[in-house]
Amino acid sequence: MIVGAVAVEASDTKTIRLNWPAGYDVNFKTGQFITCYWPDEPGYKRAYSLSSCALDRGFYEFTVRRDGKMGTRLVDWIKPDQRLMVLPPAGKFLPVYEANTHLICTAGGSGVTPFRAFVREATRRGLETRITILYSVRTAKDVIFNEEFRRLERDNPHFKFHVTCTRLAEGDPWPGRRGRIDAAWIKQQMVDAAGTYFYACGPNSLVEFAEGLLFELGLEKSRMKTEKWG
Repeated sequence: MIVGAVAVEASDTKTIRLNWPAGYDVNFKTGQFITCYWPDEPGYKRAYSLSSCALDRGFYEFTVRRDGKMGTRLVDWIKPDQRLMVLPPAGKFLPVYEANTHLICTAGGSGVTPFRAFVREATRRGLETRITILYSVRTAKDVIFNEEFRRLERDNPHFKFHVTCTRLAEGDPWPGRRGRIDAAWIKQQMVDAAGTYFYACGPNSLVEFAEGLLFELGLEKSRMKTEKWG
């Protein structure tokens, strides 16, 4: 696929748009991932969650942070008109879109990318599914998709976007929450445990914490979906 556009999201993060070739039309689900590799390095592949949703046709978008061999090359060197090899979407990290359901989505760093897709689809379809994103970043400069998420909040009365910063310098003017995502903050979002699904995407430490909380709350395993990013 040919790179159609590259957008800077943060100092170390970019969103890459891959244009579908002529005649390509695949049905996939919001929340899935694609696997990419450079034509000159077919033996080195990396999977990335789609930050575009299933309603976005004619292209894929994925958002990558400068990390590891593939992430560094993508962020530092990717340009429009270059080519990437792409395997079809796969994965089961899928939103449960139901009227009486609340999706509590916890994310760290670039782990927020699939949740952009969740909210995009729910908003465009006018769904009543409640979605709450609890997003942990180092500083306010590291927030990805802030403008789009704030716009989606205005467009979708069932969506809330909450950010917490973990590494602010002394005297930083950030007016929002500080510190890591914790059990108390997650519990504050819960209204009806029976109708709540938990999603966690990001570093292993964040996902493992979320899995432990599920056990603490006595909820069924089927109520949690996770994606660990190394």
